[in-house]
Amino acid sequence: MKKKLRILILFFIFSVIHCQSKFELFPSGLNIQPFTANILEPRIGSLIQLGENELRLDIGNSIDIFSYSITEKEIFSFGADFFTWALLRSEKNFHFPVDAVDYLFGINFGYKKIFENLELGARFRISHISAHFVDGHYDNQSQEWRDDLRPQVYSREFLELIPYIRFENLRGYIGFTYLVHVDPTHIGKDNYQIGFEYFFEDFITEKITPFIGYDLKIINNTKYTGNNSLSIGIKIGHTNGRGISFYYNYYSGKNIHGEYYSQNKKMSSIGFNLDL
Repeated sequence: MKKKLRILILFFIFSVIHCQSKFELFPSGLNIQPFTANILEPRIGSLIQLGENELRLDIGNSIDIFSYSITEKEIFSFGADFFTWALLRSEKNFHFPVDAVDYLFGINFGYKKIFENLELGARFRISHISAHFVDGHYDNQSQEWRDDLRPQVYSREFLELIPYIRFENLRGYIGFTYLVHVDPTHIGKDNYQIGFEYFFEDFITEKITPFIGYDLKIINNTKYTGNNSLSIGIKIGHTNGRGISFYYNYYSGKNIHGEYYSQNKKMSSIGFNLDL
């Protein structure tokens, strides 16, 4: 009886150790890296519009809360997203009034499987977005809202699935988003997405990597329209990890800020992004 008990205890200890080797709480990196040209990604940085007195400020991050390695090359993860993107203007005396700000928070699930030169994976998000005008949208001198646009309720809760395939340094993806709830209610609930990114590893040095990314979203904003985002730049640091990127972005489509959701926007910008 005592011998059987010792065997059971040893088996239990071995099972716990084996499980811990596969389970990691707050891993150091992300299982699924953000998609370079996708607008709805966590960023810490800024984009300055060329020819316009406007700039975008991004503050936020995504973290993996835990990851589970089914095998060394097959990994599942669960994480959280919290970030904002804000529209600012530049004024004298180093003032940057905030016109509009959008908030995103939610959870995500990631899965990837690595083969010899190929990687297959997907990211699934459950998220909320809300948008707001801020004090910089109000003209204190005229006591009026800028462009006579008053605050409106804009929010959405959505499900987003983006499967991808990576071959060496090229990653391509498609995506589908379904809005579970949206205000204003006349906005359509289905959005579609396709894109790619390529990192020119070892083109300059191991830690200085040029990249290009393109993202196309087909959004149902009372009717289907295309949002185009092209990013070209250089990343200093780890290609799939920490570093800083300096890049040019061209965007055309519906305005990325919810309070301006019905307006068309074309912009060229230069900026930077910190990957932490």
